[in-house]
Amino acid sequence: MIYVDDILLATNDNSLLYEVKQFLSNNFDIGIKIHRERSQGILGVSQETYIKKVLERFNMKDCPPSVAPIMKGDKLDLSQCPKNDFEREHMKNIPYASTIGSLMYAQVCTRPDIAFVVGVLGRY
Repeated sequence: MIYVDDILLATNDNSLLYEVKQFLSNNFDIGIKIHRERSQGILGVSQETYIKKVLERFNMKDCPPSVAPIMKGDKLDLSQCPKNDFEREHMKNIPYASTIGSLMYAQVCTRPDIAFVVGVLGRY
């Protein structure tokens, strides 16, 4: 099924499914992946490819993973904001709003666990 830019693939032929997915991933950006393992009773969604692209786009691809997106005691306040013209000019080169928007997309689609910290960052 295809609707605008969304597509849903379903078949009982795994080799055909793999072949179609390979073709599509070679020709298009694939966003959300749905994974099902009937034998184990697993149904999951993932945006791994999208998140890797976001990390690369914002020069964070080498950052280490974290158990939690925010830790107890982490604080964002006005003292961390740019204080002079030089710092404000430097911040113009940092795509903060675009980063938050990318995180919001991931949060809405597959990562509700980051909703709190994305909200905090959005207010900051």
